[in-house]
Amino acid sequence: MVGGGRSAAPGRKIMVVVDPTQESAGALQYALSQAVVDNDELILFHVENPNSWRNTISLFLKKPGLMNSGPTSASARAGAGAGATTSVEGSFGRGDVEFLEEMKSACKLCKPKLRVRIEKKAMVEGKDKATVILDQTKVLGIDVLIIGQRKSLSTILLGYRLPGASSRATKPIDTAEYLIDNSNCTCVAVQKKGQNGGYLLNTKTHKNFWLLA
Repeated sequence: MVGGGRSAAPGRKIMVVVDPTQESAGALQYALSQAVVDNDELILFHVENPNSWRNTISLFLKKPGLMNSGPTSASARAGAGAGATTSVEGSFGRGDVEFLEEMKSACKLCKPKLRVRIEKKAMVEGKDKATVILDQTKVLGIDVLIIGQRKSLSTILLGYRLPGASSRATKPIDTAEYLIDNSNCTCVAVQKKGQNGGYLLNTKTHKNFWLLA
């Protein structure tokens, strides 16, 4: 905020871990609606895994108010809020467009003044996804890390094992929980609860914190 002759506070580097999944879409929606401001830099970070499935996102930014945040929002450009939201959602279904670019375009539609860039890192032999993400937060000097989280029943009952631990362990790996426990920066794990159900957030100091959308 600018006032009293003071210059604006320096922006933060906020990194969202993105994949072609609804969990990642929910995390990005949370970041855009609740976390970032115009002078921040938003980094969309994707860990490339040649063994993972590839798909496109079919559900993103469904909350109409998110796309109507200002005069340059998608609804203003299209002339009707509902039509603009539908067109943005439809773009995620096109298989000929890289999902990272789709996400970046959606960010710019929502917050035109926000600086958005894409970072990609390939999986390295001997390293798991959580370690790759953790290393990148240090390289880029990230202030806030946001990741989508999906808790299965087995994770809730058994807890999680650390990445790199013996594969014989019965506990599943929870990348988000590992990052929360080991990140030097603030890490927020996000679970989107339905279209209007809000967000369930986990951080190092807050567990299962409910935030209304």
